[in-house]
Amino acid sequence: MKAIVVSEVGGPEKLQYTDVERPRPGPKEALVKIAASGVNFIDIYFRTGLYKADPPFTPGMEAAGIVEEVGSEVSGIKPGDRVAYAMARGSYAEYAVVPAWQLVSVPGGMDLKIAAASMLQGMTAHYLTHSTFPLKPGNTALVHAAAGGAGLMITQMARMLGARVIGTASTGQKAQTAREAGAAEVILYTQQDFETEVKRLTEGKGVDVVYDSVGASTFHKSLNCLRPRGMMVSFGQASGAVGPIDPLILNQKGSLFLTRPTLAHHCATREELMWRAGDVLGWLRSGKLTLHVDKTYKLADAPRAHIDLAGRKTTGKLLLEP
Repeated sequence: MKAIVVSEVGGPEKLQYTDVERPRPGPKEALVKIAASGVNFIDIYFRTGLYKADPPFTPGMEAAGIVEEVGSEVSGIKPGDRVAYAMARGSYAEYAVVPAWQLVSVPGGMDLKIAAASMLQGMTAHYLTHSTFPLKPGNTALVHAAAGGAGLMITQMARMLGARVIGTASTGQKAQTAREAGAAEVILYTQQDFETEVKRLTEGKGVDVVYDSVGASTFHKSLNCLRPRGMMVSFGQASGAVGPIDPLILNQKGSLFLTRPTLAHHCATREELMWRAGDVLGWLRSGKLTLHVDKTYKLADAPRAHIDLAGRKTTGKLLLEP
């Protein structure tokens, strides 16, 4: 079968399209024929070595497809089932072996590409808005990269929960996309100082929570956007990793809370996974949540997908198709 293999960490050119042996599922695993695989910043982090994985490895943390084979101890899943998953590395391939407990059924009539595009960022948005800082009516959230895949999901879920969203975006077109998703205001950070604008838009009070997937370039100013006892949620580092900070700064800026969560710790059990995935897929099916696939690439073009994602040239979700 064909797969993308990283034999040594580095730039996009390290994503090698090559022939590999088709894997076989273990007793508690399933073999999935991949219909589409999501492209995410976590894939870039593994490719560059920011997140550690022993090479050679196949990147990709989410996909949807058809179950081809199941292990001897698997129940509730059978060959032919339409499934989706996230947080099992190896989806940049024609086939992937996945722990069976991580697979969720794709609702009838839903395009597998939509299911693949929704899992990682959809469940990330779910835990951020429902668990990390459970939003409620009257809350105000600052959402960085509000027109990105995760940002659009966070914005929509925040509006479902009755919260006000102030987004940031780089272009007028992206700002409009964020507004259409439910952002009350969008700051063009390429033209405006987002800290100054947040203080103006909140009459100096600050926001209750910042959802920040950008990292180094936004972190410190984001702390200044929070109200006393507000929460800084740093869940990505598209612009680079945040350096060490003195915890005393949280005291000085208003007894702030700081967290660096990850999806794996919020889908650690089958029950929690089914709650989050069930909500996301159900909202997509009903139209309560919408998802924009910006571009679909051939599997062999994974390097281009990484370049486009890292270059902030996209709005919404990127996919690979075998």
